[in-house]
Amino acid sequence: MIDFSHADFLVSAQRFSQCPADSGAEVAFAGRSNAGKSSALNAITGVRSLARTSKTPGRTQLINFFALDDKRRLVDLPGYGYAKVPERVKLEWQRELTLYLQRRQALRGLILLMDIRHPLKEYDCQLLEWCQTSELPVHILLTKADKLSRGAGGGVLQKLRHQLDKKYPGSTVQLFSSLKHQGLEEARERIAAWLA
Repeated sequence: MIDFSHADFLVSAQRFSQCPADSGAEVAFAGRSNAGKSSALNAITGVRSLARTSKTPGRTQLINFFALDDKRRLVDLPGYGYAKVPERVKLEWQRELTLYLQRRQALRGLILLMDIRHPLKEYDCQLLEWCQTSELPVHILLTKADKLSRGAGGGVLQKLRHQLDKKYPGSTVQLFSSLKHQGLEEARERIAAWLA
């Protein structure tokens, strides 16, 4: 079993060419700006200030690598979507993100984060389609699940499961809340299985 609490910042890469050696295994966290990627990383590892969180969408502008041990890593990818950054910078992020997803041999799976109140937006669907084509496993965390009642959250989960089965078979989904520590074990088990 992986001890997630051993997670430690390794390096930030502005460009794909600056990523650490492409060996071992890693799981990447992707999602729209402000979906809660950094908060999820901190909650899953139990290391409170591992990834920097911010109320400002688009704060993660680099590919951030966190080592779990000398062979396994977690990766925080720049958010996509509505970050208030110049178009040129957005396109640059998009290019580096695409390079990482297409060429990174160590990548074993993608944790895709979606705010439970706004699931399956355009970029999410594009990413799911790409992962489907590339046969990269995807596990979706419906973040901020504490913002909805239990019944409403369960309804969103069921509806999304149905949509995934039809369009993106093999993708899995769960409810998640960094704040309430909901769904931590399920997420950890999925990541550990990919990194095994």
